[in-house]
Amino acid sequence: MAGDGSLRTTRPDCPEPVRRAVMKQEWRDLAYVHFAYDPAVVQALLPDGLEVDTWEGRAWVGLIPFSMRRISFPFTPPVPWLGSFPEINVRTYVIRDGVPGVWFFSLDVNRLLPAVVARLTYRLPYCWGSATNALVGDRLVTDVQRRWPSGDATARIEVSIGEAIADPVPFEHFLTARWGLYSRGRGERLRYAPVDHPRWPLHRASLVSLDETLFAAAGLPAPTGDPHCMWSQGVPVRIGLPRRA
Repeated sequence: MAGDGSLRTTRPDCPEPVRRAVMKQEWRDLAYVHFAYDPAVVQALLPDGLEVDTWEGRAWVGLIPFSMRRISFPFTPPVPWLGSFPEINVRTYVIRDGVPGVWFFSLDVNRLLPAVVARLTYRLPYCWGSATNALVGDRLVTDVQRRWPSGDATARIEVSIGEAIADPVPFEHFLTARWGLYSRGRGERLRYAPVDHPRWPLHRASLVSLDETLFAAAGLPAPTGDPHCMWSQGVPVRIGLPRRA
């Protein structure tokens, strides 16, 4: 198993900016709620060819609610309505041949068409249902009720936002500064898509309440212990063309 937080993994700035983005978007009002796991538990859920990336001997699984905004494609303006929606993903951190990235267990949205398109193009496990992500004063409140491809996963998350983090520590970069994502392509081949964005502006945060079944739906045991929480007002994002890993 890989770790512990390679230099490339923890760089706060993108080491290889995306020159030709196939998709642009904004990620706004984003919370990082991370729980520590036994690396062997997470590794058992990963495809062959990926190793769980660890920090101080532990794997980390994130519950990440945010608001997707202003999706656009080359030579097009942002897509109205369909290009803005809440998203809640469950993810972990992996590495392959020295290249770190994100592995998604699920991504819940409330737009059916983007969910279907993302499954077909990026081969990501998008799910559709009802979802909201709203900033209410100094709290981020998120709700999920999955309907497709199954309707048995839900979440209600409430995060309290604190002071800005002036100088994030390497572990906080490990959880946030990820410059690519892995997915399964056709024939179970791994694919990798590069991601580029400015440095995350981060705030301290605390978990007020959590009631969820998204982890169980992903095949994970229920999270235990105190989570590591942060919040960000967000960044603009550029995504490159997926390629064979």
